[in-house]
Amino acid sequence: MKEKDLDELDRRLIGLLTKDGRMPIGKIAKNLQISPPTVRSRIEGLVHSKILRIAGLVNSFMIKGLTTAIIGICLEMHQQLDEKIEQISSLGQVHWAVIVTGHYDIIVEVVLPDGMVGLYRFLTEELPQLGGIRSSESFMVMKAKRKWILLPQLDKS
Repeated sequence: MKEKDLDELDRRLIGLLTKDGRMPIGKIAKNLQISPPTVRSRIEGLVHSKILRIAGLVNSFMIKGLTTAIIGICLEMHQQLDEKIEQISSLGQVHWAVIVTGHYDIIVEVVLPDGMVGLYRFLTEELPQLGGIRSSESFMVMKAKRKWILLPQLDKS
């Protein structure tokens, strides 16, 4: 997907949706001083181009039983970065994964329904099955601010 520069109207529109993703189209149009069809068209364009995603977010620290961890991953071969981030990001517990500079090759955030047991399973079973991982280091998140996530679709089997 190609990167795109946002114009001022797109930025203001996204700003309003950031404050309230349920804001009615008419209210957005009035606030931006444009027509409702223009608002709809702009939103559809931003969603289609994968710049914007409108979703219900939750505070994982307010939901009993969810645990968040950050994992730094070092790969055996750097040539595998694109392949590995795709594989890792497709795992059910992974909230986000990024390729970074520095000590680690990839940093991952996981949201787990079963705390340390789930983290242990992720680190000793799921991650090693992908192959090509030299080492990892995990950090349990104790508290976070301004941290909203999609509710994980965790497998209950």
